[in-house]
Amino acid sequence: MIKKLLNNIFAVFVIVIVLAIVIPLPTTLIDFFLIINVSLAVIILLMTMYIKETLEFSIFPSILLITTVFRLALTISTTRLILTNAATTGETAAGNVIATYGNFVMGGNAVVGFIVFIIIVITNFLVITKGSERVSEVAARFTLDAMPGKQMAIDADLNTGAITDEEAKIRRSKIQREADFFGAMDGATKFVKGDAIMSIITALVNLIAGGIIGMVMYGMTFGDVTDIYFLLTVGDGLASMIPALMISTATGMVVTRAGTEGSFNFDVRRQFTQNPTIMYIAGMTVLALMALPGFPRMILFLIGTSLIIFGYMISRMLKRQEIENAVLAEQVEMDEMEAMPANGSASEEGYYRNIDNVFKLLNVEQIEMEFGYSLLHLVDEKSGGSTIERVVLFRKQFATEMGMVFPSVRMRNNPEINPNQYLIKIKGEEVTRGEILTDHYLAIDNGDVVNQVEGIDTIEPAFGIPARWISEDKKVVADVAGYTLIDPVSVMITHLSEVVRTHCHEILSRQDVKTMVENMKESNPAVVEDLIPSIVSIGYLQKVLCMLLKEGIPIRDMETILESLAENVASLKDIDIAVEYVRQALKRTITRRFAEANSLRVITLDPRIEDTIIANVKKSDRGSYLALDPDTIQEIMAVSTEEINKVRDVIPQVIVLTSPIVRVYYKKLVEQFIPGITVLSYNEIDSIVQIQSIGNITLGNKGLPGGLPSGMDSQGQ
Repeated sequence: MIKKLLNNIFAVFVIVIVLAIVIPLPTTLIDFFLIINVSLAVIILLMTMYIKETLEFSIFPSILLITTVFRLALTISTTRLILTNAATTGETAAGNVIATYGNFVMGGNAVVGFIVFIIIVITNFLVITKGSERVSEVAARFTLDAMPGKQMAIDADLNTGAITDEEAKIRRSKIQREADFFGAMDGATKFVKGDAIMSIITALVNLIAGGIIGMVMYGMTFGDVTDIYFLLTVGDGLASMIPALMISTATGMVVTRAGTEGSFNFDVRRQFTQNPTIMYIAGMTVLALMALPGFPRMILFLIGTSLIIFGYMISRMLKRQEIENAVLAEQVEMDEMEAMPANGSASEEGYYRNIDNVFKLLNVEQIEMEFGYSLLHLVDEKSGGSTIERVVLFRKQFATEMGMVFPSVRMRNNPEINPNQYLIKIKGEEVTRGEILTDHYLAIDNGDVVNQVEGIDTIEPAFGIPARWISEDKKVVADVAGYTLIDPVSVMITHLSEVVRTHCHEILSRQDVKTMVENMKESNPAVVEDLIPSIVSIGYLQKVLCMLLKEGIPIRDMETILESLAENVASLKDIDIAVEYVRQALKRTITRRFAEANSLRVITLDPRIEDTIIANVKKSDRGSYLALDPDTIQEIMAVSTEEINKVRDVIPQVIVLTSPIVRVYYKKLVEQFIPGITVLSYNEIDSIVQIQSIGNITLGNKGLPGGLPSGMDSQGQ
C-alpha cells in the first residue's frame, strides 16, 4: 500500500492542490504548504543551474504548470483567511509564515514595506518574467526552423557512414525532443506571466477588500486597517512572490542555456577565468576611483586589490594548465597498460584478424624513448615522475631557440633492455642509448675538483664526458668538492635534447613546414602569396630549412628566409647556392649563434686550398658538386684534422672560416671525416664582430688553378 502511494505521490499531490482551491485550510497546514512551496522553488532553481543541457530537465514545462497552480491554490487559501479572520485574530490570521514575511519586510513601517513589496512584484513581472517569455518564443521559433537542416545533416552523416542507424535514430529523437521542449516552454512561460499578474491582483484584493471589511463590518480605524491588512498583504504577497521569483529565474536559466558545455557553475568558472588581463584592468579601474572625493576608499582598495590578486591567480592557473595540457599531449605508452594483447596470447590472433589493427603496426613514430623497468617511475606521473614535464619544457625552449616545434615523444616500456637503460629512436630506428642509476647523481669533474669522491665511473651519454655516479648520501660532499651534479632525469633530457638537435633536420616534415608557412601568412601574407607555391614549393622550402637545421642555423626568422629566396630566384635551381644566400641574409642570427661577446675565434682556410676546391667544382643539371681526386682529399683532410686538433682544447666549438663560394663545398667535404665542425663564410658574419684567427689550414705548395662556378662571384654574390 505504501509502495503504491509513493509511486503515485505526484498524482495525489496534484489532486490535493486542486482541492485546496475550494476547501478551506487551517493555518498550520497553510504554513506547511508555504514552506514546501519555497523548498520546491529552491530545488528547481538549483537543478536548472547544474544541468548540462536543457533536455536533462525535460519535464520543466510540466513542473511550471504544477508549481503555478500550487501557488495560486495557496494564494486563494491565504486570501480567504485574511478576509475572514484578520479583523479578529490580527497578524496571525493566515499563519505564522505570512506574518513573519510581513514583519520582516515592513520593518515597523507599513508604507515603506508596501513600496518595497510593489518594487519586487514589478521587477519579477517586467524584468525576469517578460525576458524569459521573449527568450522562450525566440528559442522555440529557431529550434523549429533549424529542424530540417539538422535532419539533413543526420542523413548526410548516415549516408557517408560517419554514424550508424542506431546513432541516427538517437540524434533524430533528440532533435524532436528539443523541438517539443522549447515549444512547451513557449507556452509554459505564460503560466509564469499569469502568476505574476495574479500576485498583483491578489495584493490589491487583500488591501482594498480587507480595508472595506475591517472598517465597515468590524468598525476598525484606518490606522488599525493599515497595520493589519498592509502587513498581511505584504506577507501573503511575499510568500507567493519569492518562490515565483525563483521559478521565473529558473525559467530564464533554462531557456538561455545556449552554447554551453557544462553546468552553469562550470561555465561561469571557466569563462570568467579565461583572461587574467580583464581582472587586472578591472582592479586598477576600481583603485583609480579612490582619487574621487567621497568614495569609500577602504572598500575600493579591498575590492581593487582582490581583483588584481584574482587575476594573478588566474594567470598562474592558466600557466599550470598549459603545462598540464602539453604533458597530456605527450603520448605516454607503457606495455603493461596497452590495450593490445600480449605477444603469443590466444587473444592476439583475434586482435589481428581486424586488418585495421595490422595497419597500426606500420605507423612510425618520429621520436621514441624506451625504458627499462627500473626507470618507469621517472616517466609515470602518478609515481611523481617529471620526465614528460621536462620534455614539454625543452620543446618550448627548442622552439624559441631554433624556430622548430618537434613532435610528441612516444614513451614506452621495453622489457628486453637492461633495467637501468633507456634508448632513443628516430623514425623507428635506434640512434643512441644510455644507462642511469635512479638513486644516484651524475658527477662531472670540470677540472676544479681536488678531492675525489668515491663513485661508479661512467661516461656522460650526451657529450661522452668522463663522469661517475655518486650516491645521494655523498651529494653534499661531492658538491663541496667541486663536482657538477646532475640528477638522473636531467641526464636523460640532456641526452634527448642533443639527439633532437643533431637529428632535427630529419624530423622536420612537410606538414610542419606547411604549418609554419600558414602562421607566417597571418603576419606577412604578401611574401608568402608571392613565393609559395608559385615559385617555391613546400617541399623545396622544407629542403632549405632542413639544410639550415643540419648545420645548427635557427629557422625562426621565416620572413627573412622567404624574402631571401624571393630575391634570389635565379639561384633556386641550385639549392646549395640558394641556401648560401639564405645564410648570408641570416648573418645576424648566425653571428648571435656562434659569437661570444662580439668576438669570434676561428680557423681560416688557406687561399690555395680554396683555389683547389673551386677549380674542381663541376656543374650538372641538378646543380654543382665537388670532384676532387682521392689524394687531394686525403691531404686536405690531413692538414684540416691536424689544425683542428691543435685548437680543440682552446675553444669549445671549432669554427672554420672560408670565402663564401668555398664554404658549402668544404663543409660537405669535411663533415664526412670530421663531424661536428662548424664552417662559416665571411659574408655570414656581422660587421660588428671581431674575428680572431687562432689557426690556419695550409696545404703547402699544392693547389690547382681554376675558375669559379657559375652562380656566384668570389665574394659569393
